[in-house]
Amino acid sequence: MADIKPYSINIDSPIAVFVQIENQIQFAIASKRLKPGDTLPSVREMATMLGVNPNTVTKAYRDLEIMHLVRTRRGVGVTVAEKATAICSEMTVSMIENHLIDAVAECTSAGLSGAEIRKIVSQTIEDGTTPYQIAKRR
Repeated sequence: MADIKPYSINIDSPIAVFVQIENQIQFAIASKRLKPGDTLPSVREMATMLGVNPNTVTKAYRDLEIMHLVRTRRGVGVTVAEKATAICSEMTVSMIENHLIDAVAECTSAGLSGAEIRKIVSQTIEDGTTPYQIAKRR
């Protein structure tokens, strides 16, 4: 079974919780922390670990199946699909580029300098912040 400890949910985020779950599974597949054939936690296990409603996890898993990233089989559970790594690699790079462009544009529009933006990015990398983790106040 896949280790989900690096995942986190931020209920205060404007990003829906089911999308946060989907994104983090996509990131884990793209980074090869999850490989084809790996089994995800059951809906109940994932819901309990993240402190969310099982219906939220069901929605995330269903969307991932529609995207051909996971496969659900009775008696086996939810497993990472064979072609998921290639699909996720392409999808996540595009998504992340768009997020970064938007974030940098917001920073510059708010008057932050390039040096201030680079400092925030460097600090985030140094801190090892994970997606949707509640940001530490500086």
